[in-house]
Amino acid sequence: MSLAFSTSWNAFRHDKARDMLFEINKLGFSELELSFNLTASMVSEIAKLKEKNGFRVASVHNFCPIPESFERKAALPDCYSISSFDKEEREQAVKYTKRTIDTASLLGARAVVLHCGRVQMEDQTRKLIDLYERGLKDTETFREIRQEFLRDRASTAGPFFDYALSSLEELNKYAEEKGVYLGVENRFYYPEIPNLEELGRILGEFKSSRIFYWHDTGHARVMENLGLARHKEYLDLYGKSMIGAHIHNVTGCRDHQAPVSGELDFLELKPYLKKETLKVIEAHHPATAKDIKQSKELLEKIFDGII
Repeated sequence: MSLAFSTSWNAFRHDKARDMLFEINKLGFSELELSFNLTASMVSEIAKLKEKNGFRVASVHNFCPIPESFERKAALPDCYSISSFDKEEREQAVKYTKRTIDTASLLGARAVVLHCGRVQMEDQTRKLIDLYERGLKDTETFREIRQEFLRDRASTAGPFFDYALSSLEELNKYAEEKGVYLGVENRFYYPEIPNLEELGRILGEFKSSRIFYWHDTGHARVMENLGLARHKEYLDLYGKSMIGAHIHNVTGCRDHQAPVSGELDFLELKPYLKKETLKVIEAHHPATAKDIKQSKELLEKIFDGII
């Protein structure tokens, strides 16, 4: 299983899938993750072009294609939440997630990457990031905000988490019918589901199912930098349940950087990866084509023998 590359890097620069794929092809990738910002016409075009152009779709990020009622830039993975109190919204989230599973099945992708909703509460993540970037992580103000944040989430999360589990149960059955795996991704904003402990509960609830863990290197490091969880904890606790990983680098709390530059040492990730683990570079703009090529070369050296 070679390194795959996420179309999130260049999807918004193109309206035609052909142009998007041509740009990625020049970087030397033959495996793709389809990102969440693709229209139905682009997905249809990819289905026609992938074999002709020698591409393989390894994974698909929910929602793909985007729900019809959203413009591309508004169609985020959380535009509908599987944990919402609103029944209609949950039903929409499940409906469009099933359509993403259909996309994965149609294109021969192994897994769908899932966001599992959020706890409806005041989100202090950006406030903590602001203090962190101003060099104030070790202040009493930072510690007080973080502790209040942790307490509020713990006291509020229960019903939202239960709705997420209910939605996942339905999606797991559908994924089994379609022969697709679901990767539950660790998140960037702390109110999002799952946090570190909830991830274990999900994997325990759906043991021996189609649901696995999807590790995001940047999100895990941001959680560590803010003192909300440790990067290595995710891997030590859930590495054996990991079906795939988004690989990108971080400086402070700025993630989705090209792997070649940032504070992460990807040698630390290597022991948790298997040959069959889906490995997806998920760098965003303004990473350059040169950055991506250098990142590919770096990771191929580090992961030698398991890609």
